[in-house]
Amino acid sequence: MYAVIRAGGKQYRVAPGDVIRVEKVGTGTDGDGQVEFPVLAVSGEAGQIEAGQPSDARVVGQVVEEGRGAKILVFHYKRKKQYKKLRGHRQSYTAVRISEIAFGGQSFKAPELPKKEAKPKKVKAIEAEEPAAEPTVEKASQEESCTEKGGKEVFEEEINGKQ
Repeated sequence: MYAVIRAGGKQYRVAPGDVIRVEKVGTGTDGDGQVEFPVLAVSGEAGQIEAGQPSDARVVGQVVEEGRGAKILVFHYKRKKQYKKLRGHRQSYTAVRISEIAFGGQSFKAPELPKKEAKPKKVKAIEAEEPAAEPTVEKASQEESCTEKGGKEVFEEEINGKQ
């Protein structure tokens, strides 16, 4: 089953479980994030389309995300007049997951999404920190001995093992 809805001056063909990006929708004061769209047409299970504005049809969606789209540049230019104007624009959007389409006493619901669990934080072992401190001391002692012998070349030779 699918429905044709109107949102933000555009029309969308939706089915239960679809995620669509519509222009920014003010969800109001309710905290549940439910949005209901006006229905233009509905198709039944047999595939017939009920056109017009069905009075008992309703489409309900759950707000998934709100954000802003990619930037577009608006460039105004008039030749030979030294007139240039550059402006950017980012359109706000709301991503909505269609959760239910109801029509004629039937209700088609989207399957529930599995809940994501937070990953446990990794803990560094204390043993890993102790060996890390020792090589820096050895390296410092090698540098001191190399500067006494005569410079950078000797230091590189000692590190590479070519004495």
